[in-house]
Amino acid sequence: MAEVPKEERLPTNEMIKVIDYVTISKTDNWWTAVVLAGEGSRKHVMLYMWNKKGDRWSRRQKFTIGRKSDWPKYREAIEKLLEKAD
Repeated sequence: MAEVPKEERLPTNEMIKVIDYVTISKTDNWWTAVVLAGEGSRKHVMLYMWNKKGDRWSRRQKFTIGRKSDWPKYREAIEKLLEKAD
């Protein structure tokens, strides 16, 4: 998967301290990105989806992975369902 260039600031709430992000896809109306945010030892990885209406991006979905130890459970479940989707 090729990373889309970071051409603009993410439309996250200003209270969220974005450390880094990877855009998964972006069109004129939809933007999906994986975001690393937080401060100090409290960091989270979040999957965001925004929808653009007029000149504003509005959050439609957000999923947070708070602990690295949780990832294997999510990955296993996702991979199991992806196998059935083929």
